[in-house]
Amino acid sequence: MCRALLIWLALAAVAFAAFVLALVSGSAHLPLTELWQALVSPGDSVAAEIVMRLRLPRALAAFAVGGLLALAGALMQVLLRNPLADPYVLGLSGGAAVGALAAMLAGLGALAVNLGASAGALAAILLVFAFARRDFARQQMFGALDASPRLLLTGVIMAAGWGALITLTLTLAPEARLRGMLFWLMGDLNGVESWAPALLALACALALTYPQARALNVLLRGEVLAQALGVRVAPLRRTIYLVASVATAMAVTTAGAIGFVGLVVPHALRLALGNDQRMLLPASAIAGGTLLLLADTAARSLLAPQQLPVGVITALVGVPAFLFLLTRKPEKV
Repeated sequence: MCRALLIWLALAAVAFAAFVLALVSGSAHLPLTELWQALVSPGDSVAAEIVMRLRLPRALAAFAVGGLLALAGALMQVLLRNPLADPYVLGLSGGAAVGALAAMLAGLGALAVNLGASAGALAAILLVFAFARRDFARQQMFGALDASPRLLLTGVIMAAGWGALITLTLTLAPEARLRGMLFWLMGDLNGVESWAPALLALACALALTYPQARALNVLLRGEVLAQALGVRVAPLRRTIYLVASVATAMAVTTAGAIGFVGLVVPHALRLALGNDQRMLLPASAIAGGTLLLLADTAARSLLAPQQLPVGVITALVGVPAFLFLLTRKPEKV
């Protein structure tokens, strides 16, 4: 536990440095003295306006969304016992995007968009596991230690289906809304109005899943052994799937569909730190938030004053990073 605490503190220190970098970087660079003044005693100065109304809410939203995606990816990889599982690959992000875009197309408010995204993510995960039910029965019968390939393939096919529905929605969308919807789909934190729901969702997701970390460690040895040791596998699966779906939905409604965070971050941490979920789940949340915070800082700073969708940055970083991780050594979750 002491080792885990040291790891969390080290990751928190990196996250703090990323926050400072995010608050001082952008079209207008702020010295640290002005940043401190804007945070301690905000007034009517330009620096205070930039920090308190633009950069700080965006930074908090980026950290919360990255933490949600990384935590959801870690949970899915554990339950499926496969390091390639994540909300983006399994179609959760696509389902949430379809639900959110449908609400946008209907001209509904923010609450309806959130509910639509949650319903879409839950529908996606239910469809994936309904089609892959036979493999779960086989795993329960024979205690297979590897995740079902059919489940991942089903998720990929469902993701393609959600992509077709997204294209249809964009085709039917009015031209005035089309540009904003496209940026949202690529992952965009520009103009984020509320960061509190995503941050609260991250805290709740950790509070619900961390007490199950020991049971998840046992589940990695196989469902038959886990049941023999007293783990209630079916309720545990339902809880984790529900948490992962809602976390993905909240991330999608806040920042759009952002890929690779939920795939790369848990995978890298598992290779570097081990596979103890008591350490890995909080570490994934902190590291995922830090990664997306740095990516968003780059997205609005590289070509300032022009801003890039943050999903483009995560893809450009995530693809080579994941290919490099795959060359390190074979890994089983």
